[in-house]
Amino acid sequence: MKTVFLLLFLLITRVSGLAYSQDTLRISVRHATTQQPIAGATVVLIGTAMGTVTNGVGYAQLHTPSVAPYQIRVSAVSFHSVTQTISVPVRDTIQIALETAEEALEEVTVSSTRGGRSVADEPTRVEVIDGEELDEKANMQPANIAVILRESPGIQVQQTSVMSANATFRIQGLDGRYTQLLQDGLPLYSGFSSGLSLMQVPPLNLKQVEVVKGCQSTLYGSGAIAGLVNLVTKEPTRERDLSFLINGTSALGLDLNGYYAQRNEKVGLTFYATRNLQRAYDANSDQFSDLPQTARTTLQPKLFWYPSPTTTVSAGLIWSDEQRTGGYLPTIKNESTLGYTEANNSQRLATQFRLEKRFTNGLLTIKNSISRFKRAIVLPNYRFDGLQQSSFSEISYFTHQSKADWIVGLNLWTDAFRDSNPIHVPALADVYHQTIAGLFVQNTLTLSEQLSLETGLRADVVNTSTSNPSDPAKPTLFLLPRFSLLYRASDHWTSRLGGGLGYKAPTIFTEDAERLSFQGVDLRSIRSDQTESSIGVNWDINYRTQLGNETTLSINQLFFYTTLNRLTVLSAQPNGYGFRTANGNLSTRGFETNIRLVYHDFHTFLGYSFIDTQRRYDDLTGITPLTAKHRLYFTTLYETDRIKTGFEAFYTGQQQRTNGTTTRDYWTIGYMIERKWSFGGASQGRATLGRANAGGAIRGSVFINFENILDVRQSRFESLVSGAVTQPTFVTDIYAPTDGRIINGGIKLNL
Repeated sequence: MKTVFLLLFLLITRVSGLAYSQDTLRISVRHATTQQPIAGATVVLIGTAMGTVTNGVGYAQLHTPSVAPYQIRVSAVSFHSVTQTISVPVRDTIQIALETAEEALEEVTVSSTRGGRSVADEPTRVEVIDGEELDEKANMQPANIAVILRESPGIQVQQTSVMSANATFRIQGLDGRYTQLLQDGLPLYSGFSSGLSLMQVPPLNLKQVEVVKGCQSTLYGSGAIAGLVNLVTKEPTRERDLSFLINGTSALGLDLNGYYAQRNEKVGLTFYATRNLQRAYDANSDQFSDLPQTARTTLQPKLFWYPSPTTTVSAGLIWSDEQRTGGYLPTIKNESTLGYTEANNSQRLATQFRLEKRFTNGLLTIKNSISRFKRAIVLPNYRFDGLQQSSFSEISYFTHQSKADWIVGLNLWTDAFRDSNPIHVPALADVYHQTIAGLFVQNTLTLSEQLSLETGLRADVVNTSTSNPSDPAKPTLFLLPRFSLLYRASDHWTSRLGGGLGYKAPTIFTEDAERLSFQGVDLRSIRSDQTESSIGVNWDINYRTQLGNETTLSINQLFFYTTLNRLTVLSAQPNGYGFRTANGNLSTRGFETNIRLVYHDFHTFLGYSFIDTQRRYDDLTGITPLTAKHRLYFTTLYETDRIKTGFEAFYTGQQQRTNGTTTRDYWTIGYMIERKWSFGGASQGRATLGRANAGGAIRGSVFINFENILDVRQSRFESLVSGAVTQPTFVTDIYAPTDGRIINGGIKLNL
């Protein structure tokens, strides 16, 4: 009997030893190209029934034998599986990179909502312009992103100057100041640069563009009433990315672009440089420029540091210098000393910093940007020279749970504008100084397999000091609730409903002031209590189906409504113009219909937007000027390994002028073709420029684009300039293209 008990004791001890002789293996699973975390990936210990699934930030823990070697297999939908042998005990987190399966569609992850979810799982409606589409748009206009937004449903690019071609953009009929333009989630393009922002952002280093329409003030604070546009830049991968683009235009333009990116175990680098040149171009032969003479240089270096598999630190600079001059061509060319000219000279220097620390079920993010933007507007006998300095700092924490995701954060925004020519603000150079401190919290709750609810609340304290001595600063508290509901009716049908409150802090940078080049505008008339508020709601329905093996049909129907109260308007005064708060409101309502059909190598898109923006303040009632009620979009693209070709047609309906009359409607059409080639290695599939080379191949392409083939120009409908060349009178409202038909072409190389 003693022998039996002894054997049992030894057996129990041995089994206990096996049970507790285990290690915990920590695993990080990320996308091999984008380095984004992959949630829901399966990790299995080969030869056992043990396994686990990665959480929302791509991390998992797996109990493994303490004695190596052993094997694990990592797999995820739309990715190739990876089997890895663990030969020695591992104490640190191991990182697994999964390659996208060629036959599967790549899942798009959005960053604007801070949750890191895919587009399909995000309760907030997000439109993503991916790298493939950006590559196509770069063939049309490599110098800036204006064409990317102009050809998106519900967005209208509004030119504000005939001579300088400055432009802003409107989402759902609301002025540009109600939309935040971000880069990598950091606000850099706003305020004094708003009339030039679209024209100064080159697209070649962008991974994707995220557009969120509707009130987003819960996460981004002041100025996100109409929505936001987030420009997401590329990150370095282990494969070198060295690409160049050279483009020339029939309108006397030249674009030179270069991009480099690569990383190793600890350090990564991206560097983007561009030089854009444009000679003054006169499309209608009236001796005044329809495209200004422009010279711009942009440099964007960014350094990445990976001190551990769970930590990423990045720091970068954005530097640009631009001289833009439009007006009487002989004067611009120095053939005459007489003649009207309009110059915009600007310099931007901005820093970007970001730290991400990933935990088992969470992500800590710290980010900061500092921006210094100097701009001089020079007209005959007039100069407006200002300096805007702003900063943005934020700390946030994201945590993933089985049924809910939480985001909580603090941020601080500072903004100051100084008029460098004190004659406009007698004895006082500082026009305003603004500080906004915000606290936000957001919860995304999975109620069931069909329902997901996203709710948020933001509290902002706004403190604005103006140059008016009779207007003391008064801190004001704003509470901004927001919700978004996602309903999955079936595999084919989904719907989203969202809404919330928003506000816009006092600002002197409006479309009306930009159109006047701030000439005659009393900057002291802005007051600290001129804060605008809004309430908005969006509802959309989505249908997606597979028709056979090679055909996909998707339909999206969006309805929207937004009301703005306490509008800041620019009105005439005895000695010029001044800002005041209007009595009444402005509302915009409408819908967008988007249909996308993909058949084999053909991609076809049809879009229609109906926007009804109504003024109901003071003595102004009716349609808001220069807002097209009807717009129609049609594009088709055919792409193979060697050829990419596309056709597009856009209809813009009638618009109301500021004097109450109606403009004419018009169509614009375009065509693009690109021939791709490779040598020196084996090409893998439908590779696009900007991706890593396969087998050492040198890839490239030549392209040609025919823009505005019908040569639609506002100058064909009416004269843009009248009067003497020294004191001309320009048309007040710009509602159609001014540059006409343009042909551009070039070459792209990926070495």
